[in-house]
Amino acid sequence: MSSTTTKNTGQTRQRWNGTDLGLIAVFAALVAAAALVPGLALNGFGVPITFQTLAVMLTGLVLGPARGFAAVGLYTLLGLAGLPIFSQGRSGLGILAGPSAGYIIAFPIAAFVVGWLATLVIRRTTKARALWFFLAATATSIVFVHTLGIIGIAMNSKATLEQAFLSDLVFYPGDLIKNVLAAAIAVALHRAFPDVLVRRVRRRALPAESA
Repeated sequence: MSSTTTKNTGQTRQRWNGTDLGLIAVFAALVAAAALVPGLALNGFGVPITFQTLAVMLTGLVLGPARGFAAVGLYTLLGLAGLPIFSQGRSGLGILAGPSAGYIIAFPIAAFVVGWLATLVIRRTTKARALWFFLAATATSIVFVHTLGIIGIAMNSKATLEQAFLSDLVFYPGDLIKNVLAAAIAVALHRAFPDVLVRRVRRRALPAESA
């Protein structure tokens, strides 16, 4: 009987409710709004500096891996479907042939990874969470966003990997600042709304009760 209860409880916790779906929609809209803020194309290949990475990292840090991936994935799918919600008002599948393709593909992956890292932080410590969130966002950005972005530039602009890498370096100073902001905002949101991710993580960490 206890195993059945545990199994059913686990299934219930994994099922999204109306609040989860609402949060996914809200954060997808947040990423879209961040993309519509006019950006500066300074890297030589037309890839603009925007607030998208801030919104993507914040989404993962606040919602966790699955819902973070869903929110950013929803934004990406809507943009590819034709809504003008990518940077500079672009949309459609044609963007996958441009220099921004790698960054766009990386965004849902980054939201998942940084969300997963955020759950580890919440499970393991209550101290210096802003620092750990910042490190998680920065590591995720470097490994996934920048790496896939460089590959996308090299593939779609016929640049060498070295040229693409050098052009990508212009994004690092801004990303560090945005990751600081994302970490600080995420900590504040978790304190104000602990049910968003903190209690979900803690409930899953609790041992199953026996009947």
